[in-house]
Amino acid sequence: MRAGLVSGHASGLTLLKACLVPCDILRASQLPDRARAAASHPHRKVDAMHLLINIDVDDLARAEAFYRDAFGLSPARRFGDDGIEMLGAQAPIYLLRKPAGSIAAGDARRDYDRHWTPLHLDVVVDDLDAALARALAAGARAEGQVREASWGRIARLADPFGHGWCLLQFLGRGYDEIAP
Repeated sequence: MRAGLVSGHASGLTLLKACLVPCDILRASQLPDRARAAASHPHRKVDAMHLLINIDVDDLARAEAFYRDAFGLSPARRFGDDGIEMLGAQAPIYLLRKPAGSIAAGDARRDYDRHWTPLHLDVVVDDLDAALARALAAGARAEGQVREASWGRIARLADPFGHGWCLLQFLGRGYDEIAP
């Protein structure tokens, strides 16, 4: 067993499991009902999108250390001083060095204070308390208390570069607890 991020199924299933303490690979029988059903229909033709995750950071060494320590990712390819590929999630994560104040999109300039965006990433974990402790020790900031719902538990975080993340621990049938 190894700590790190592992995918639950080789078919491109969009469920991510973070093993922030030693754990086994998520097995199909452990998936929420809908995910398990999707994984069990190989006769359906699925044109899977190939997803790459790019995360702008202002300090590549600090970002590599954070994502390694917080989420168990491993460095792979390096792109000079401007980027590093981190593996261990279902999609490769590219940390891209972009200086604060540089042009981001349109006329907007990058800053690495906490910022809101309509997009964030969720990391599914077996043990929310252990995962949260590890992320906080690596430099994440908690944003509010752990919340409980019928589907499980959630902790909201910000990484040291202002990006939002959530840690999710599914309980019972996961999201199927609230789906019709």
